[in-house]
Amino acid sequence: MSDGPGKIILGIDLGGTKILTALVNPEGEIIARDHSITPASQGQEAVIQSILDSTDRVIDEADIANADISAIGIGAPGLSDPQKGILYTSPNLPGWRDVPLRDIIEKELGAPTFLINDANAAAFGELKYGAGAGSRNFIYITVSTGIGGGIIIDGKIYSGSRGMAGELGHMTIKDDGPLCNCGNTGCWETLASGTALAREARTSIDGRAETSILKLAGGDIGKVNAEVIHRAALQGDSLAKELIARAGYYLGVGLANLINIFNPEKIVIGGGLSNIGDMLLRPAFEEAGKRAFKPAMDSLRFSRAELGKNSGVIGAAAFALQELNKPGS
Repeated sequence: MSDGPGKIILGIDLGGTKILTALVNPEGEIIARDHSITPASQGQEAVIQSILDSTDRVIDEADIANADISAIGIGAPGLSDPQKGILYTSPNLPGWRDVPLRDIIEKELGAPTFLINDANAAAFGELKYGAGAGSRNFIYITVSTGIGGGIIIDGKIYSGSRGMAGELGHMTIKDDGPLCNCGNTGCWETLASGTALAREARTSIDGRAETSILKLAGGDIGKVNAEVIHRAALQGDSLAKELIARAGYYLGVGLANLINIFNPEKIVIGGGLSNIGDMLLRPAFEEAGKRAFKPAMDSLRFSRAELGKNSGVIGAAAFALQELNKPGS
């Protein structure tokens, strides 16, 4: 897309554990980038100050002035209203309630600022510059600690009546399943995420299952995570392979629901757990194929995300650029 030469957009990807800021040009290229830790436990003011400090560092690195920034896009986790610029609540940011994040950042930095859900930002980044480029209807899914996603319909983010659509990880897959942090039971992310995989492994280890997983975690059950389980599976551990296949099965159940509801032309999958690759994704795609309508499945393509960890920050910048160029903005 071309939105005028010389424009520099600041993208902010705010997460519960990290803050990623970047200066991005209209071609989606990163000019300068900064990664820092989110002081989430220290409260709202500390997090906002960290955002501002991170912004200062990328501006210094690029050797520009604040006035050179045309717009700012913030991708934030949790429930938000992009129209009002309010972050209502976030499970990853304790104590945040009804925070006018857009207005706070705009006042501090002096450029038009736009707020978007972090998973929607990642979806928008993949739409504009990544695996979703050229698609009109696709779904982006990130499978990591939890499961998030963004829905693109007719080339636009579908955010619902109040900006809260796309909480894909919280559709119910198993009504009597594990308790989720959202308060529901059997959510998709309680069954097919990295956290779910680690939980099931620890339960099996506590039940005296024969496995090398604990040994690979240095004998510390608290260090059993998806990466350790994957390593064990690559070494032939039968429990590890079984657990990954089970997570893939539940991933496929959720994918089938999305395929039948939205009939997308493409589903783009990113997030750390997806790096397991075929061991996880093959059973997921097979299960989705069994459950989804055949014509919808036949016209569907699965793709791996292309922007990696930069999808959210590039997407936030791209969203800000789009909003800035809307008539009347």
